[in-house]
Amino acid sequence: MLKIWGRLSSVNVQKVMWAVRELALPHTLTEVGGRFGGVDTPEYTRMNPNQLVPVIDDGGFVLWESNAIVRYLAARYGSGTLSPADVCLRADADRWMDWQATEWQPAMRTAFLELIRKPEAERDPAAIADSLQAAERYALRLDAALKGRDFISGTQFTMGDLVLGCAAHRWLGLPAERPATPHLSAWYRRLMMRPAVQGVLTLPLA
Repeated sequence: MLKIWGRLSSVNVQKVMWAVRELALPHTLTEVGGRFGGVDTPEYTRMNPNQLVPVIDDGGFVLWESNAIVRYLAARYGSGTLSPADVCLRADADRWMDWQATEWQPAMRTAFLELIRKPEAERDPAAIADSLQAAERYALRLDAALKGRDFISGTQFTMGDLVLGCAAHRWLGLPAERPATPHLSAWYRRLMMRPAVQGVLTLPLA
């Protein structure tokens, strides 16, 4: 059985848990990280020297880094579905997964930490404004890419949508003003109707 370590308040763990549910994989989840602690133990550090979540153990194969885990699960258990059979569609999904991890998510990180994880009296308004402004540019790019599309790579829901959807959930859940993104918002609503996402992405943000 697939073993997972993490906490559902982590966007990176949410990606993995959503993928597992899409693929209907039997699994266990051990809560670590954040208020649960446990990531600095020798046992956990042997699995992930970065002491971050998530980590999986699939029959003795240990893997960390959320997007790598999603790609692995999609390739092993969802070939032709989450991982498209067409190499071009798969590369397109890969591209957007990398974009989420290297561009959009880092841009919104400060705004999320300040608005969600800090008491109001301790927040830095200038840092929040800068982060929101940077993240808005990426949200508008994603909105433009989704125009006329049901999903990011066309008509098929893929691992790219799953990873982007977790980031979009965080973005749209921030208690802040955002520019109108009608295509992104319509796509997000389609994602939230999927049975597998229920209980993984919830509001308000933790």
